[in-house]
Amino acid sequence: MSCLLISTVIGRSYAEETIKKDEIPIAVIEKVSHGTTDKSGCILPSINGNVLTVVFTENIGQVTVDVTTASGLPIECTSAITPNGIQYYIPLAGDYIVTFTLANGDVYYGEFTVTD
Repeated sequence: MSCLLISTVIGRSYAEETIKKDEIPIAVIEKVSHGTTDKSGCILPSINGNVLTVVFTENIGQVTVDVTTASGLPIECTSAITPNGIQYYIPLAGDYIVTFTLANGDVYYGEFTVTD
């Protein structure tokens, strides 16, 4: 029983480390501010292969999330209630921009590349 438990823990640890290693964080930059507190630190986007994951670590209200190509072609647009997270599948390789618009009008963005 001990051997089974140890191998399960080691296997799970290896899998979690592999996932984290493949995940690339995306820097969030403040684009428009209306004099409120900077919320870029509570928006945590990352890309892992073709999957864009966004985690909101605080309740910052409703957020509109837009994903476009670097040239501006829309890929996805949705609204999220925080502090939940969201995921998008980006089907094609290329350069992209993810934009976060808060209910108060503040705008944040991040740029990323899908290589798969």
